[in-house]
Amino acid sequence: MSNTALFSEVQLGQYTLKNRFVLPPLTRSRSTQPGNIANALMADYYQQRTGAGFMVTEGTQIEPRGQGYAWTPGIYSQAQIEGWKKVTKAVHAKGGIIFAQLWHVGRVSHTSLQPGGEAPVAPSAIRADAVKVFVETGPGKGELTCPSVPRALRTDEVKDLVRFYTQAARNAIEAGFDGVELHCANGYLVNQFISEHTNRRDDEYGGNLTNRLRFLKEVVAAVSEAVGSHRLGVRFAPLFESTDEDRVYLGLVESDPHTTYIEAIKVLNEAGVAYLSLAEADWNDAPDLPVDFYQDVRDIFNGCIMYAGRYSAEKAQHVFDQGFGDIFGFGRPFIANPDLPERIRNGWPLNTVDTTSLYGGNDKGYTDYPYYQL
Repeated sequence: MSNTALFSEVQLGQYTLKNRFVLPPLTRSRSTQPGNIANALMADYYQQRTGAGFMVTEGTQIEPRGQGYAWTPGIYSQAQIEGWKKVTKAVHAKGGIIFAQLWHVGRVSHTSLQPGGEAPVAPSAIRADAVKVFVETGPGKGELTCPSVPRALRTDEVKDLVRFYTQAARNAIEAGFDGVELHCANGYLVNQFISEHTNRRDDEYGGNLTNRLRFLKEVVAAVSEAVGSHRLGVRFAPLFESTDEDRVYLGLVESDPHTTYIEAIKVLNEAGVAYLSLAEADWNDAPDLPVDFYQDVRDIFNGCIMYAGRYSAEKAQHVFDQGFGDIFGFGRPFIANPDLPERIRNGWPLNTVDTTSLYGGNDKGYTDYPYYQL
């Protein structure tokens, strides 16, 4: 596939990407404890994968209440900023471009992960009952458990969260990141505000779709003002159908997903964000997004468009040829193949992912995957 368009340059905001391969956000739970601090091992991991034209970090919590899984990194303390500097320095030394994904899990958490053992916060006090969270049970040990019942945020607390996102974005730039991505997908906090299933508020942030999009709009506007819309991307996960509710992560399938997400994308386009990331359903036999949705996204969004979700080079090339996408995320293939673009360029075989070492641990299944040897 040496002549494929996936190896051509593309513009994303102010950056020229050397190819269209993206290392997408992938939770790996390797941060240093205590403090959820990025470290030298993480720097090695990201540096190994700078063959990607673009990189986005694992989800990085914007405040202590934003954590939903053990050992995930944060970006709200000075120690965390200093830790991330190791990562950005390592990536930039290899000519890579990397954004930090700003993350708040909202209701997808457990009291053991919350400051003072308090309840997680969310738009409404509705428990996330279709997912498990990973909590620490001892040094380096953890287990899956059900999320705790959240408490509903007061209106003034919602406005505080806008400021937390904004400060986290400033922290990311201080840490040396080239920009930030807002995690608004997979049933986490911003998605919880957008969804009719998780937002039962009766204030300005709840009710009709315009109100449910208000939190997204305010966060996008504030972060754009703080760091520049040309250094901002947003990730959604528009789910259109499910034949097995357990396979849909958190089960947030809106009654009218087309309208919901097209209106949300209009918010991003009006703000002039650099890129839109759409995470498709990723179970083995998941259907593609509807063609009319792909087309409407292209018609209304003027920036760079990224797709991810069990993408192969062939699927990415097809979506590119249809004119729907510009850059493409390769998750598990990039975990097991630090040199993924070169393997695809040359038709070399791929390493297989070790699923037992995806979350937590040391270098095993993290930085020890081999490059291809001729």
